[in-house]
Amino acid sequence: MGIDSPSPLFDADLLRRYDTPGPRYTSYPTAPQFSARFGAQELREHASASNRQEHARPLSLYVHVPFCTSPCFYCGCNRVITRDKARGELYLDYLYREIARMAPLFDSGRPVVQLHFGGGTPNFLTPVQIADCVAELRSQFSFAAAATMDFSIELDPRFVTPADIGELARVGFNRASLGVQDFDPVVQKAVNRLQGIDETLAIMAACREHGLRSVNIDLIYGLPRQTREGFARTLDIVVGARPDRIAVYSYAHLPQLFKPQQRITQEELPDPETKLALLQCAIERLVAAGYVYIGMDHFALPGDDLARAQARGDLHRNFMGYTTHAESDLVGFGVSAISHVGDSFSQNPRDIPGWERAIDDGRLPVWRGMPLDRDDVIRAEVIQELMCHGRLDYARIGNRFGLDFATYFADALPRLQALADDGLLAFTRVGFQATPKGRLLLRVIAMCFDRYLAPAAAPDASRFSRTV
Repeated sequence: MGIDSPSPLFDADLLRRYDTPGPRYTSYPTAPQFSARFGAQELREHASASNRQEHARPLSLYVHVPFCTSPCFYCGCNRVITRDKARGELYLDYLYREIARMAPLFDSGRPVVQLHFGGGTPNFLTPVQIADCVAELRSQFSFAAAATMDFSIELDPRFVTPADIGELARVGFNRASLGVQDFDPVVQKAVNRLQGIDETLAIMAACREHGLRSVNIDLIYGLPRQTREGFARTLDIVVGARPDRIAVYSYAHLPQLFKPQQRITQEELPDPETKLALLQCAIERLVAAGYVYIGMDHFALPGDDLARAQARGDLHRNFMGYTTHAESDLVGFGVSAISHVGDSFSQNPRDIPGWERAIDDGRLPVWRGMPLDRDDVIRAEVIQELMCHGRLDYARIGNRFGLDFATYFADALPRLQALADDGLLAFTRVGFQATPKGRLLLRVIAMCFDRYLAPAAAPDASRFSRTV
């Protein structure tokens, strides 16, 4: 069963009070808990154990392409700015060597049900290079039938053509995510990303013409010089184009972590009241246009696979965002890529030289990671349920793991009660559910179950973005 109340309710006072740093929970435990004590041998052991499960899970593959031809000042992604296309060819050479070392860890009978290219800018590579990379993956892994595959790629509309979309579709891509952020030229100039409306809509049209079954548009609120009026115009354009999914991310200003953000001054950013107004504008316009609020910045049309999965109760969340492939192991390739294999997380080096050095040495390029103990697995399931469906059934968790929920989570229940008193959640006969007001603060509810956060201290603002 999915969420009973699909539309969030904007409450500015509540959002102000709970706008604190916190994890985004694309994993639990979160990446700051990863350790260099977890290396290639540990990954091999967990991969072997995952093969021995009675029902070995299918695989989801992620390929990280770090290159961008120009810097966007808001960016917090792991990327390398270059116009040297030869770097892409060299990167692929190393990537193929990594694939060749990683693939034998997994039984050949485990089908690949999802493939995602992220970045950076994946279309820094040419369609031919991307096709070659997919062919290499196909030669090493068993891909599921095309009709059941999710084949997705992130695209910068400024550097891709409608003809390129046709070539990607022939390779098998059936989902695309297009970065927009904001169409307001004043904002675009402030973040160093000039992007035309017509060129973006032309790429959307090409995706539909070539049969891609889903198109996502990424927007960001809280960018420098953003106004409610300007952002409303962007929303009107996007809604008019009717993408299947829309992501509306909060800009996280962390210049101490992300050097490009040092080009943005605090004075240019919207004040807290304006940023809340931008969020309110987005929610109200998208819901009014018929989009379903999935959670954590994401909206989808009712017929989209994400909305259907949420309604069925089998939506999943991982490093690629929300996905319909809950029961799969994630295998990441490329610099900084993260894998979730069995009860473990592992991450590749964040720098290209370190990643290349490991491959040259004949090693799996594992920089850090962690094994999950039983408590991690239990809490990960609880947080996954909250982030995807906004509710919790105590008995279901108790039966699955053989525990009494109230006893096991005795430390969390007082914190949940405080959130209930504030109207973020309501207790039910079987557990609790986020209220329409609380749906915008699922991260805050999930933090009650995070044993790695000190209960009496606010989460580290240098590690986590704010919850609003």
